[in-house]
This record gives sequence, structure tokens and C-alpha cells, in this order.
Amino acid sequence: MFNVLWGGAFVVVNFALFLLCYRLFGRSGLYAWVGVATILANVQVVKTIEFGGIVMTLGNTIYATIFLATDLLNEKFGERAAKKAVWVGIFTLIASTVIMQMALVFEPHASNLAQPSLEAIFGLLPRLALGSLAAYFVSQLLDVKIFTMLKKAFPKPGQLWIRNNGSTAISQLLDTLVFCSIAFLGAAGFPLDVWWQIVLTTYGIKLIVSVASTPIIYWARGLRAPDT
Repeated sequence: MFNVLWGGAFVVVNFALFLLCYRLFGRSGLYAWVGVATILANVQVVKTIEFGGIVMTLGNTIYATIFLATDLLNEKFGERAAKKAVWVGIFTLIASTVIMQMALVFEPHASNLAQPSLEAIFGLLPRLALGSLAAYFVSQLLDVKIFTMLKKAFPKPGQLWIRNNGSTAISQLLDTLVFCSIAFLGAAGFPLDVWWQIVLTTYGIKLIVSVASTPIIYWARGLRAPDT
């Protein structure tokens, strides 16, 4: 029960910080958010928790806000701005992976206590990064394309919920399958039944967060932010 209650607060905080980032920094804030969220999602995903009796990984909430950011960019600034955010996320993921793998190679001082913890968190990063990079690249570009198509089919301001939820529901299904297959399928500690639970719960949580984010994207669209 604690994880369920804490999870609700966790979602609220993620959404609040997303809105604050956009309100303070405008379009630049959305690009910055994509970069930060990409790193944090890949750090959080190494932690599995029990949520309502099912096994799931962390990282789903903040990862879902990346789709929220690209959809908001597409809505207000067009497809080109949204694609730029996708490339920002890809560069951030590659850069953080390369830098942290090099950092792990340094021989720690005898008094150092951080190395085992860093290895536990970032030692899995190459496989996670490969899965995340493949999933992110495919799903985000698909999300941008579907959002653009839906924007032409449902152009009214009040139909934003169709554009947002429609593009995210399809793209995040592909994202979940690609990422979980590369990152966890066949990995030690992740038997097939656990893998399936992670796939189902990951997509389920992403879908719930996507639906819950609908008022957030309407709210964000109406904010007076810098460079908007």
C-alpha cells in the first residue's frame, strides 16, 4: 500500500516539475527536461518494486513525460521542434553512457566507498542504454509522426486529447516491447514470467500516466512561458 500511495505523490511531483520547467524556461526548458528525464529514467529502471501485487520497474513515470514534452513541442511549435527534442534525448543517452563507462574504469582510492554502488547502478547501463536507445529512437519518431497525422485529422484545440493519447498509446507499446526485450529478456534475475510482468506493468503504467497527463498538456499549452 505504501508504494501505491507514494507512487501517486511521485506522479504529481513529476508533472509539477515538468510544468515548472516549461513555465520558467519555455521551449528550451522542454529540451532540457527531455535530456534530464532520459538520464533519470535509465537510472531508475534498474530498481524493481512491487506495486499493487505486481512487479514493475521504476522510470516509467518520468519516461512518459518525455512523450508529453515532444507532444507539447509538436502542438505549439511543430513537428520539426519535436524531432529536435528526440535527437536531444538520443545524444544525452549516448553521452551519459560513454562518460559513466569511462568513469567506472578509474581505479578507486582505498578509502572510496562509491565504486560498488556506481558499478551496481551504471554497470548495467550499456545493455539498458542499447535497449533504451533502440526503443527511444523508434518510438519517439513514431510518436511525432502519429501526432502530426492526428493533428491534421483532428485539428481542433479541444481534440488535443486525441492527438496526445492516440500517438502515445501506440508508440509506447512499441517502446515497451523493444526496450524490455533488449534490456531484460534472458538477463540474469529476469525469468520469463518476471519479464512478462515487467512488459505488461510497464506499458500499463505508461498508459495510465499518459491518460493522467492529458490535463497537464492542456494546462501547459495555455501557460505563458518564455520564447512561446
